[in-house]
Amino acid sequence: MLAKGTKAPYFEGVDENGNVVKLTDFSGKKLVLYFYPKDSTPGCTAEACDLRDNYERFLALGYNVLGVSRDSSASHQRFIAKYNLPFHLIADTDLSILKAYEAWGEKKMYGKVTEGTLRTTYVIDEEGVIIDAIGKVDTKNHTAQII
Repeated sequence: MLAKGTKAPYFEGVDENGNVVKLTDFSGKKLVLYFYPKDSTPGCTAEACDLRDNYERFLALGYNVLGVSRDSSASHQRFIAKYNLPFHLIADTDLSILKAYEAWGEKKMYGKVTEGTLRTTYVIDEEGVIIDAIGKVDTKNHTAQII
């Protein structure tokens, strides 16, 4: 994981609508940037819905929320529509953002070692500095971990 106090790596990706989203779009704003493995799976859905249910709270505190996974824009559109998510999701199909944020790597699943998305959240301040890094995400209570 990237360390607190380090500059957030620049990223540029495409959201569910095909729009380019860049780190610099959030200059002067706080950002919750969360990385998750796959749209519409139980843990990822619980995490997204917890962030959705607390979205107004994030906005009131001056935070934007942005999710990133390797799913396609079309998959993100379905996920957003199905669960009425109020924030954008980036389709990082080439893994460039996941790797830059050290959210891609080895993990064990059912005793087998594979490569995949490491569920990770970074809180980035108005200056583009990581002020919090969460690696052990509680998908059902993720907002409480962030705020």
